[in-house]
Order: sequence, then structure tokens, then C-alpha cells
Amino acid sequence: MKELQHLNKYFLKYKVHLLSGVLITIVARIFLLFTPRLVREIFVIIEKYKDGNVTGNNTIQGELTQIIIYIIGAAIIAGILTFFMRQAIINVSRYIEFDLKNEVYEQYQKLSLNFYKKNRTGDLMNRISEDVGRVRMYAGPAIMYSINTITLFVIALIYMFSTAPKLALYTIVPLPILSIIIYKLSKEIHNRSTVVQQYLSKLSTYTQESFSGISVIKAYGIEPLTSKNFNELAETSKEKQLSLAKVQAWFFPMMILLIGASNLLVIYIGGMQYINGEIESLGTIAEFIIYVNMLTWPVATVGWVTSIVQQAEASQKRINEFLKIEPEIKNSTLEHTEVTGDISFKNVSFTYDDTNIQALKNISFTINRGQTLAVLGKTGSGKSTILDLIGRLYDIDTGEILVNNIKIDKHNLTDLRNSIGYVPQDAFLFSDSIKNNIKFGKEDATEEDVIAAAKNAQVHKNIIAFNKGYDTVLGERGITLSGGQKQRVSIARAIIKSPKILLFDDCLSAVDTETEEKILKNLNKVSQGKTTIIVSHRVSSAKNADKIIVLDDGKIVQEGTHETLINIDGYYKHLYLKQSSENVENKK
Repeated sequence: MKELQHLNKYFLKYKVHLLSGVLITIVARIFLLFTPRLVREIFVIIEKYKDGNVTGNNTIQGELTQIIIYIIGAAIIAGILTFFMRQAIINVSRYIEFDLKNEVYEQYQKLSLNFYKKNRTGDLMNRISEDVGRVRMYAGPAIMYSINTITLFVIALIYMFSTAPKLALYTIVPLPILSIIIYKLSKEIHNRSTVVQQYLSKLSTYTQESFSGISVIKAYGIEPLTSKNFNELAETSKEKQLSLAKVQAWFFPMMILLIGASNLLVIYIGGMQYINGEIESLGTIAEFIIYVNMLTWPVATVGWVTSIVQQAEASQKRINEFLKIEPEIKNSTLEHTEVTGDISFKNVSFTYDDTNIQALKNISFTINRGQTLAVLGKTGSGKSTILDLIGRLYDIDTGEILVNNIKIDKHNLTDLRNSIGYVPQDAFLFSDSIKNNIKFGKEDATEEDVIAAAKNAQVHKNIIAFNKGYDTVLGERGITLSGGQKQRVSIARAIIKSPKILLFDDCLSAVDTETEEKILKNLNKVSQGKTTIIVSHRVSSAKNADKIIVLDDGKIVQEGTHETLINIDGYYKHLYLKQSSENVENKK
């Protein structure tokens, strides 16, 4: 139960609802337990009439009618109170589920990119859905049935032992056996359910990846292989499901068997006691049979509730593992900090934790507000890492990054990131309309703002060619659009917010040179007064920059303007000559 202590703060938050639920539960059980005693009274009246102790049919009918009214009234009141009990306690479990999911999601938002590199998306989703769902079962049904069982059991036992102690003792003998059997069954069901969930997760992951990569599957003609692999997974999953069903099939038969055993004991022992004169009325036997049937399900829930608590504790432990992780990137101040765009790297080195690759080695450069910096280099030279560090997606190992002559980790993290417009190398679009994907950078943007941003990104004509234009809903990860269109929508999303700093990570690689020139021309106008950093493999994207740096193996090997670098033998000049000759060939 140690792991579940995390929920105590939520129980305190909703203590009024919970306490009212407990009180209603106790009162509801009391009214429910009126019925057995009233049924006994009916038998007593009938026996008196049979023995001739009561005269007059009207008197008997009146008494029976009165008791029946009492039974109906008690049942109605108990039913109404049970409704309110469920509303109080089960609603609390939904509130806790809501709060816990929000807590987990907020923690996910705070955690760094390293966390997401080390953990699979499916596992993250399971913890916020399946695990939280199991915890909700503890916070609602488990608590409700526990209170219900304890209340019903205590009051019923008091009534039973005060009426016929010996009969009560024999009556409850099968109940602990039932509870133990249900516990064992519940535990086995839990174990097999866990395996079933694992295989369902595997099936979901496999199908999701197959659908996402359907173009590759079709291109390589491996549909039969993927179908074979899916069938194998599905067959194993089916076997696990059947194994679970076999155990679940024992649940209700065992309950019915033990209920029947208890009823037989009541009838036999009670009948013998009645014959021997140890109990006064057959109504006592009827009363006890009703008690047995009332107590059977609550006692059975002891094992079920125990299983729920075990599952909830295991799930909460998994949730706590992530909640206890301290975010690597922390906001050092809540005070507003202004970002104007002056950026300076001083002897910056950085190594990725997950791969232990040193991406940057003693990097130093300065870019002033309103200037444009182009970063070129081979694949894996550290170009994208520079942009990630400016957005503070990672913290550096050594050196300093200054923004406005203030260390980057001293800036308000929200202010820093709000001042940046970032276009990643792998353009990611949401399964939403094109308009909303562009407005993602500025939620209060008008339709005119969206169109202007799209025009500057040279994607407006493509968008209006769709049947629904800007209201076209994209497929998963923007699959509806081509690679170049996705990049240009991402550019529109970045420039619509008019940030102080614009970061472009090789975001023109999927467009032709003519479109690239138009976009760059528009970006020159849009980026006036803004600090712009362009990472590219093309000289055409870099040649108009105020400063160009060339990276190789995490180090700056060349630095200067376009005019300077094309006159120096090195990577930039070779790249320029190569791409110039390719352009000439393409024009032919």
C-alpha cells in the first residue's frame, strides 16, 4: 500500500464527497437489512394464524399489508441511497482519475528529450491510460465495495447472532472459503490478464507500425510476410485470451456452489433447530437464507477487491516511477525575462547521454540581433544540436550559451521558447486542419495572418488546390501532404508568431531550387530585425547569411561570409563548386 499513498492528497481533496458516501452507504445497508427481519415477521404472523392464536382475516391481511409496505419502502429508500452512494464515491474516483491523468501529462510535458529517447511511446500511453484506469478502480469500486462489505457484514452478523447464534455460526462457515477461492481466482485472472494486455499491446504496436509504414510494405511487396507475422501474434493472443476465459469461467459457478452450500446448511441446521425447539419460527430460516444471499456477493468481493488493490499498487508504482523523475531541464526563474535575439556560444561542448556521442566540441560564435547565421556541414557534424541547445531542449556539458548576455539557463524557460520559431528537420504536423496546424504557432491568429504566412512559405497555392482548402484535415503526422508541403506548412507555423529568433533546420531539403529561392526571398523580408539561424546542406540557403560557419565532427572548421569562404580552399568552396556544376547540368 506504500505506493498508493500518493493518492492520499486526492482523498483529502475530495474528503467531503467520500465521507458523505461512507455515511450514505451505512444508512443504505441498514435499510436494506430491514427486509430479512420483516420477512421473519411475516412467517411469525402466518404461524400464529395457523395455530389459531389470531382471529379475523382482516387483521392478518392488515398486518401483512403493513409489513409488505415496510419492505417495499425500505427497499426503495435503500435503492435511492445506493444511487447517491455510487454518485458520491464513484464520482470521486473519476475526479481522481482526471487529476492523476493531468498530473502524469504535466510531468510528461516537463521531462526532457532524453526521457523520450529512452522510453517507448506505447509504454507512456499505457501508464496514462491503462495504469491510471486500474488506480481508479481502487479509488472507486474497491473503496465502495469495501465499505459496503464491512457495513453489511457487521450489521448482519449482529442481527444473526442475536437471533440464532448456533445457526449463524454454521451459516458463515462457507463464506471465508468462498472469499479465499475468489481471491485465488482473482489473482490468477490478474496474472493472465497481464499477459493478455502485453500481447494486445504487441498487436497494437505491430498494426500501428504496419499502417504507418504501409507505403514501404507495399513498395517492397512484403504484405504476405507482414500478414504472417500478424497472424502469429494474433494466434498467440487468442491462446492467452482463451486461457484467461477458462479461469474466469470458474468464478460464478464457484459462487453459486458455495451459496447453495450455505443455503443447504441454513435449511438443514435451521430445520433441525426448529424441530428441536431451539428456534421459535420458520421465519428465522427464511431470514437467514436472505442474509446468506445478501452476504455472499460482498464476501466474494473481498478477493476481488484484494486483486484490485494489488493491481492498483503495481500500476501506481509504474506511474510513480515517472512522477519521481526530476526534469533535466528546469525553469530557474518564474520572473519574466526579455529575449531580443543576441546569442553567443562560448566554448560549448555537448554529449548525448543515450549514445555517448560528443556532438559539439568547444564551439564558439556570436550572432547579434537581426543577423542571419548559416550552419553547414556533413551529416552528424552537430548542426541540429546547435538549434536544440538554443531552444534549451538539452543543457550543455561545458561552456556557456548567452542570450542577451545572460546565461541561457537563467532565462525564464517559457519566455525563451515563446520567443523562438522552430522548424525541425523532420516536419511534424498534427492530425488537424491545415489552418490549425499553421495557427499552432499563434492561436489567436486571424485567417488573414494564416494566409499571409502560407504565402510567405510558398504553400498557399497548394493549400487552396485542395477541396476544403485550409480546412483540409491532415492524416497522421501530416501524411496527406508531400514532404515539401509539410516543410512549408511548418515554416508558415514558425513565422506566423513573429518570434525574435527563427531556427530553420534543413527545412528546405524537400523543395526544388526555384521554390527555395522564393521562400528565402520571403524569409529575408519576414526575418528583418529577427535573429535567424539556418541549418542547411545547400549553399544557396546560406550564401545571403551575415555569417556562415562550417562544422565537422562537432568543431567549427570554417567561419566567414559567402564571399570570403568561396575564396578559401575548404569544405564550403568544394560544396559551392559541386552544387553550382549540378545546377548548370540540371538547367541543360
